[in-house]
Order: sequence, then C-alpha cells, then structure tokens
Amino acid sequence: MSRPLIGVTAYVEPADWAVWRDVPAALVPQAYVRAVTAAGGRAVVLPPDDTDADVLRVLDGLLLAGGADVGPERYAQPPDPRTESRPDRDAGELALLTAALAVDLPVLGVCRGMQLLAVAHGGALHQHLPDVVGHDGHRPAPGVYGAHPVRFTPGSLAGTVLAGVDRVNSYHHQGVADPGSLTATGWADDGVVEAVEDPGRRFLLGVQWHPENDPDPRPITALVRAAGRSTRPRPPVGSG
Repeated sequence: MSRPLIGVTAYVEPADWAVWRDVPAALVPQAYVRAVTAAGGRAVVLPPDDTDADVLRVLDGLLLAGGADVGPERYAQPPDPRTESRPDRDAGELALLTAALAVDLPVLGVCRGMQLLAVAHGGALHQHLPDVVGHDGHRPAPGVYGAHPVRFTPGSLAGTVLAGVDRVNSYHHQGVADPGSLTATGWADDGVVEAVEDPGRRFLLGVQWHPENDPDPRPITALVRAAGRSTRPRPPVGSG
C-alpha cells in the first residue's frame, strides 16, 4: 500500500546555501517533512501557485504550514504596521484550501495555517496579540518559542487527538479573533484560541502551535492517518 501523500505548503523566503546568498527560495522546515514521514506519510512540497489546484488530484491530505502573516485585506481590515504578509502564499494556499474543502480532503493548519483556515471560513485575526493579551508570551523573542498551558473541549477532535496534552509551544504574534464558521475547541490560559475545527468534516483541524517542533506531533500523525484511510489507487512507477 502506498504511503499517503501529504501536500505541505511552502514558505518563499530569501535563503543562503553553498555559495549562494539571499536567493528567493521555496522551502519548508525539515521538521514538517520529518513529522509527516515518521507518521507514515510522504511529504510533497507545494510552492505558492494560484493558477489551479490540480495537484490535489494526487494528494491524500493537505498541511497548511506556518510562516508570515495572512494579509488583513483577506478579512477586511487595514494593515497594522507590524503585519508582514505574503500575498503569493495567501492566494496559492486559499486556492488549494478551497479545492480541498470541496472534496473533503483531510486538512491540518499549523500556526499561520490555522489562521488561514479561520479567515477562509469568514473569520478574522488579531494583528498583534500583545496589544490584546498584554504580554509577549506567544513569541517571547526572535527565534524563541514560548510555552504555555492549553485546554481543549472534551470530546472534540482536538480534545481527542491531544488527550493528556496540557502545554504547547508557540511562535506567533497574531491570533484568531473570530473563527468564523469553524468551532474553537482549544484555548491558552490567556484566552487565545489554540485550536479550531469543523465537526462536520472528515478531518479539518487547525492548531496555533508548532507540533512539527514538539515532542508530541499528534496533530500531524492524525492528519496522516486520516489521509491514509482515503488513499486512492496509484499507477505503478514508470507507467504511462
């Protein structure tokens, strides 16, 4: 049986390698690939592309990765000076997400990915959390993860997948203000939304933290398992 193919949306950022400096690159942190592989899946990196969503025909699941802020024009707000958006990612990922929802493909949103899920379902974001909660605990310093308590709605997808988890990592300065038509099922101790889901779908979950960099990657494992239950037959390698 083939491994489930999990599309992982890519960052587009200036990168350095070998003799090359400051070259625009489509990339994902290896932690995502490692977590998908460890769960029994095969990661497929998806650079931003809003021409179509045809790639979903061969994918079994979609992972919306973290990264820069979702553009506030997507939820009808003027930009805060501290918002750093990537319009190409927004356009490409929303095209993929819209098509994935149309066929009920399993979807997991991580950090920015969870925020994109909320926006796609008619919600809105806080553009700078410290203005709302009064502290920097969700992103204490550049490159430093925060850790904080978390609670989940008993019996929810998040509560089931993350049974026994009471603390998570974080690295974000924005957060979900309104989950739209999604259901919030997880919260930090300061009230920040940490999980959203759609109980009416096969698997649609957003988490505000980074399970790919956590000792407990169960959200990614759950995505791969949900995708594995719906894998489609594939032609043999080398077939026409």
